Amino acid sequence: MTRSTSNATHLRSFTPAVHTVQPVAEHRRAGRHQTRIAREARLEQNGLGGRHLGVGLVFSGGFITLFLVWRFAVQWSSYPNPLPTLAAWILLASASILALASARVLAPQMPRWAFISVLGCGAIVVALDLAGTTGLRGEGVFPTAAAAVGLLLSTLITVQSERSLLIATSALAVTLVTAAFIEPRSDPLTLAPDILILSLALLAPAIGIEIVRAFRRMVQLELDLVLVQSTVSQPRFAVGMLASERLAALDLAAETLLDDVAEGRSPLPLPAATASTAASLATQLRLHLIEGRTETWLYHAVTESEFLGPSVTVDDPDGLAGLLSPSQRDALLLAIWLLISDEARPTATVSLTFGPISPSNRGILHQNVRFPIKLLTKGVPRQKVDPETWHAIRVVGTHLDSVRDGSLRVDIECSVDNPADA
Repeated sequence: MTRSTSNATHLRSFTPAVHTVQPVAEHRRAGRHQTRIAREARLEQNGLGGRHLGVGLVFSGGFITLFLVWRFAVQWSSYPNPLPTLAAWILLASASILALASARVLAPQMPRWAFISVLGCGAIVVALDLAGTTGLRGEGVFPTAAAAVGLLLSTLITVQSERSLLIATSALAVTLVTAAFIEPRSDPLTLAPDILILSLALLAPAIGIEIVRAFRRMVQLELDLVLVQSTVSQPRFAVGMLASERLAALDLAAETLLDDVAEGRSPLPLPAATASTAASLATQLRLHLIEGRTETWLYHAVTESEFLGPSVTVDDPDGLAGLLSPSQRDALLLAIWLLISDEARPTATVSLTFGPISPSNRGILHQNVRFPIKLLTKGVPRQKVDPETWHAIRVVGTHLDSVRDGSLRVDIECSVDNPADA
């Protein structure tokens, strides 16, 4: 009888928490869905223009490769034995087909085995080409297929990590430079074509890596901004947009337990172990339900952003950011974003301090609430601030800016609707 009463008590205390947490669980599932989309989009560069970027790199490398093929044809008659270099070009063509096919079929990330296979073919190509051109600089014969290996690497930038490509490119550079300097020369001017070959081999992957790095940063910035901007429509105090895997697991466990009881799969009264599990779930769900109820949309926008989090601090003990209208929220978020997103200012920081509310407004109905927002920056010169930033700040409220120790300070006087009138 005692166990039955205890089980019923646990079940009654458990059931309301489950029903109450459903909106929170659905909200967090939506946040988790957004996060998963962002993560997949960052990996799947093809869906965000990465495929077009890769095609552009392939075509640019192809045109330079045609020049090297033409150079090989021009110096054909000067080879004592052109077969090693010819074999190098044939192997390079095969490796290129393998690389392009792998990049297309196995995108967005080329498997390690395919990349190692391409590198192995490239190493053989370099060895054959250098063997076929050794001692022939005075005859006007220079490596061609070896330089095209660098162009092959540049076509893999969108499907391979930067670190792997930098290591491969560095190894190619060391090999070509060593071969150029140990080559016996009767005329120092023969070093100029070697410098050209070295430049064609190394500049293409180096420039390509920098282009793809800038592209990926741009994509990540835009994705992060879109996700963070979704917080501007939240209530004054709310949970964050990112889902909690723990809460999702608790929600699933609660639904499963209740469904088992409703369908008769779990006998009543509940066994001691099941009742203890139900009580534990109820406690944990209540804790998840009440946590974060004093955090505003701006807190979540900053802490859940990959770019804002490390550079922005918010001091808002009264939750005044939650009183801002949607247009003011959007403008404030955009202003912060523009201040720190410039790649030329990697160490820039922004500090926001809200309040206190002006004394004349306290307890007065039908009157706007006014409070100051102090925006302090470090590493942000005033003359480098984008004009769009000032426009966004004006939407938030009237402002007065000043410069202190070379950094910008903005005092914003913000006016919002009185929440007591709502």
